[in-house]
Amino acid sequence: MDYLKRTWAEIHLDRLAVNVGNYCAKLQGETKLMCVVKASCYGHADLAICPFLEKELGVKWFAVSNADEALRLRNMGISGEILILGYTPPEAVAELAEHNIIQTITDTGYAEKLNSVLAGGGRPLRCHAAVDTGMTRIGLRGTPEQIAGELYEIYDLDDIILDGIFTHYAAADSDSDDDKAYTAAQTEKFFAVRAEAEKLGVALAQCHCLNSAGGIYSPDSRSTLARLGIVMYGLYPDPAVPLPFEPEPVMELRSTVSQVKTVYAGESISYGRTFTADREMRVATVTCGYADGWPRALSNKGEVLLHGKRARIVGRVCMDQFMIDVTDIPEAAPQDTVTLIGTDGSERITADDVAALAGTIGYEITCGISARVPRVAYKGGKQLGVYRV
Repeated sequence: MDYLKRTWAEIHLDRLAVNVGNYCAKLQGETKLMCVVKASCYGHADLAICPFLEKELGVKWFAVSNADEALRLRNMGISGEILILGYTPPEAVAELAEHNIIQTITDTGYAEKLNSVLAGGGRPLRCHAAVDTGMTRIGLRGTPEQIAGELYEIYDLDDIILDGIFTHYAAADSDSDDDKAYTAAQTEKFFAVRAEAEKLGVALAQCHCLNSAGGIYSPDSRSTLARLGIVMYGLYPDPAVPLPFEPEPVMELRSTVSQVKTVYAGESISYGRTFTADREMRVATVTCGYADGWPRALSNKGEVLLHGKRARIVGRVCMDQFMIDVTDIPEAAPQDTVTLIGTDGSERITADDVAALAGTIGYEITCGISARVPRVAYKGGKQLGVYRV
């Protein structure tokens, strides 16, 4: 057996390619694609997806969260540009320079610390400086003139190569007039920073502001890169805001029925006795739980698919199992496949649907599918391999 058919995630690379193509069609001018593959491709398995992006789709730019993720990409053979979007401890950056990995600069003091660690010790470190235009998370702050002055200081450091700058939108996925105006203001401040930096002689190869939502709703040819994240994996930046194309979910999550039993009126189900049967019913146990990433918040309200029909979760979701009402699915039997996220017959449940019931976002659902769940990659209807995150 190539993987344990208890709970597993199916990763469909053909769908990924469709999403990438649809997104790229919305970009303007010379804007190039940067694929955001942090958190093992938002829980989808970087070992399956990153080589496919580089070798088969021709992707040249990747973005990750941290140094471990960046080095993991290099170790799997990724040769393209890799940008670390977050913090790296200064003592670890020499290894990044050796592997031609680009580090984000959060502020001038951080840049100076990196420079002192690298001083005269080998290869300089390529960097992109984050510019805080309204996300208020990381980045250089102040007026465009003040930020440009800091960029000049960073640019002048001996062992730092300032290759670019970027900013991140706070509400590009919103369709409210106020948020649209906020996004536009972020964009204009960002490019004002670039203009002021150029006046000081700071030459920047890359200046990027677009994320998934920005590249679709607010494309701007001045952005040299567009950072494609959640849409690549087939989820909406905000499910309440339509996209010009229907993203194809790349992940489907399956599990298995271990037992089917008859429960009688008055019997309670699962921890805390939060569900009590008011009639005779058939109940199936599914071999998945919150340790697999299935939210406990779905207790007594989530649904799954079995034999092309919807079955409601009854009782609390346990660490490794949960129960469903299969009274109206008489064919339900042990070893049946259960679809938690995906399509069965004419029914479909998306990660965004699960997130809405759990009170979160689709990003958290896919990222939360745990490491003990194998990812099984498919292309052209054929299984390519089994991967761990």
